Amino acid sequence: MPTGPVSVVVVSRDRPEALARCITGLAQLDHAPFEVVVVACPAGLSAIAAHPKADEIKTVAYDLPNISAARNRGIAAAAGDVVAFIDDDAVPEPSWLTRLTAPFEAPEVAASGGFVIGRNGFSLQWGAGTVDATGTRHPLQLEGEAPAILHPAEGRAIKTEGTNMAVRRDVLAALGGFDPAYRFYLDETDLNMRLASAGVATALVPLARVHHGMEASARRFADRTPRDLTEIGASKAVFLRRHAPPETHAAALTAFRAAQCRRLLSAMQRGPLDPGDVARLMRGLGRGIKAGLARELSTLGPLPRAASGFLPFSAAPGAPHRLIAGRPWTRAACEAEARAAREAGDTVTRITLWPTAHYHRLRFRADGIWAQEGGLFGRSDRDAPLFRLWTFGARIDHEATRLRRFRALE
Repeated sequence: MPTGPVSVVVVSRDRPEALARCITGLAQLDHAPFEVVVVACPAGLSAIAAHPKADEIKTVAYDLPNISAARNRGIAAAAGDVVAFIDDDAVPEPSWLTRLTAPFEAPEVAASGGFVIGRNGFSLQWGAGTVDATGTRHPLQLEGEAPAILHPAEGRAIKTEGTNMAVRRDVLAALGGFDPAYRFYLDETDLNMRLASAGVATALVPLARVHHGMEASARRFADRTPRDLTEIGASKAVFLRRHAPPETHAAALTAFRAAQCRRLLSAMQRGPLDPGDVARLMRGLGRGIKAGLARELSTLGPLPRAASGFLPFSAAPGAPHRLIAGRPWTRAACEAEARAAREAGDTVTRITLWPTAHYHRLRFRADGIWAQEGGLFGRSDRDAPLFRLWTFGARIDHEATRLRRFRALE
C-alpha cells in the first residue's frame, strides 16, 4: 500500500519564533507531497503570516491551553491520508518525513514514531519504548536502525512521542483523535493505548529524527525546570481512570508523586529551585491530581473530514546538501559561503572545529542553516571518548559519515 499525501500538524502557543524556525525546517524536507497545518494563537498566526511560506500553510486559530483539542482541530483540517505531528519547538532532519511515513506501505501499520534528539543536537531524548496501563514508560531495545513493525503485548502499548509521530488519518479520526481531557501530558500516550486496544501495529523508525529544543512555556523554564505541575497531575489521574484497574490507582499515584518530588529535589540541588518552590510545585501537583480524579471523561466521537482540499507545501526534495567546514580563523569566510549556499536553495550544514576537546553542539538556526561547533578532539556523539586525536580532515570525514544517516550530503 503506497504512502499517499501526508498532512503535518504543528500546534503552537506563545512561541512564535520557535514556530517560524520549525516551518523553516519543514521547508527543507526531502518529501513530497505533504501539506502543513498550523494550529496557533494570535502571535503564532502572525508569525506564519510573516513567513515566506505563508501562502502554502493551512492555519487554524486556537488559543486555549489544551494541546489535545488543538491537535484535533489540526486533524479536522488535514486532508492527507497520513497525519504527522511535530511540536513548534522541534525541527526535523531533512529525511524525517520520508522515513517516518515509509512504514505505511505495509497495510498493517496504523501509526509510526521516530526518535527525538535533545537540545545539544546529539543526545537521545526519547528512543524506543512501550507504556503500561499506569502510564509508565519502559525502554525497548531494537536491533539496528531499520524500522521495526511492532504489535502491542497484553497490557502494553507501543510508545510514540507527540513531537515525532504519524497515524493513518482514517484510523485517527475513527478513534476520535486526542482526548481533550488531557490538556497537557500523556495525551499521545493515551492515543497509544487506544491504538493498542484496537490491535493495530505501530512502526518505530530510529532514523526518523527530530531535534527537540523544549523551549520555555507556561509549564517550564528554558532550562526545563518546572513552573507548574498542575496539569501533569491532572493528566496522570485521568490516564489511570481511563486505563488502569481502580485497585492500582493509589500505588501508581504514590509512585508518581515520589518521582516528581525526586525531579524537583534534583532541580533544587542544581540551583533553579529553593525549598519553597518545591513545596509549591508539589501542592500544585496534588491539586492537579484531585482535579483529574473529578474531571469529566466524555466518549470520543469520530472527527470530521477536512472542509478544504489538500494544500501542497513545497519543500526541498532533491535539493543539494552542502557541508561547509572550517576552523575559527576561517569562520567569516565559511559563514559567507554557507549563507550564499542557503540562499541558492541548498540544505547547509556548517561545522566549526576549535583546537580543543570541547563537546560539540548542533543547532538549526532561524536562517535555515544547521550549525555544529566543538573541539577537534572533543566528542559529538555522547558515548564517544572524551578525547581523541584527529586530523582536521579525518574529523570532518567522521562527522560527515554520521550526518549522512540523516542528510544526503554531497
